[in-house]
Amino acid sequence: MKRMKRWLVPLAVVLGIYIFFRMFTFQVSMKEHAIVTRFGDIHKIVVSDASLIDTDNPRFKDLKVIEGNGLFLKFPFLDKVDYYNSRLITYDVDAREVTTKDKKKVILDNYAQWKIINPALFRVTMRTEASAYVRLEDIIYSHLNQKIGKIDAEVLISDKDYVQTMLTEIVRQSNIDVQDYGIEIIDVRIKRTDLPQENNANIFNRMRTERERMAMQYRSEGQEEAQKIRSEADREATIIEAQAYAEAERIRGEGEAEALRIYAQAYGQDPEFYEFFRSLQAYRATLKDNTTIVIDSDSEFAKYLFGSR
Repeated sequence: MKRMKRWLVPLAVVLGIYIFFRMFTFQVSMKEHAIVTRFGDIHKIVVSDASLIDTDNPRFKDLKVIEGNGLFLKFPFLDKVDYYNSRLITYDVDAREVTTKDKKKVILDNYAQWKIINPALFRVTMRTEASAYVRLEDIIYSHLNQKIGKIDAEVLISDKDYVQTMLTEIVRQSNIDVQDYGIEIIDVRIKRTDLPQENNANIFNRMRTERERMAMQYRSEGQEEAQKIRSEADREATIIEAQAYAEAERIRGEGEAEALRIYAQAYGQDPEFYEFFRSLQAYRATLKDNTTIVIDSDSEFAKYLFGSR
């Protein structure tokens, strides 16, 4: 009996401490927000980022905002604690048909990622994630329908850059629509786009025709550029050839002028020898192999040839 009493006291103390903590404290982890309500009204909230809470909102003017996580105090029987997810929440919608600008039916499968940034505002407006899903589907699907209705099916299927820009704009517009619900849409993505069987052939034929048109355009541009390069090369070659010819003519002219100067100088020093030398040059140019000529014995050349002078 004494041994039992010895164990009952520590056990009662431990149990009392446990009950105290269960009744007077609550714990908030890093992955959640907490809302403390007193008599049904929001008394305080515990969030990971207090800067996202709009304290200027009249309905939250007396709201106590605590930033962080860990162990916090509450009054038993008066305070009630509700928890909301603070992490990214993925909302995966069912695939559905949308109509493009060219009146084609496309099966679209998309999803959205969002998070609760103001649990107090979320509780007042949405209250549960299920309600938020319904509202998000209405908003995002409306913007998707509107955007896709302005483009052709080929663009939706093949132009990834355009689609990404379109989805970014949808996120921006959707966040304007949900800013009063305490949530933020982080991303909207398209997982896949399928064509109903009857549309496949028409879409792919158009895509093939467009690719062929682009290929012809690229070839034409390439040929045009090649012709420009050839024309430029021909023009430069003509300029270089003309410059070379002009330089050659200049050098030839200088050479002939120098030769005339030398001839004139030689003639001035010994006119008789110069005349004889010019005669020899003339005969050399005239006489070829096995050529016979008749020379007057009284000619100057004959006199030089036979030693009469």
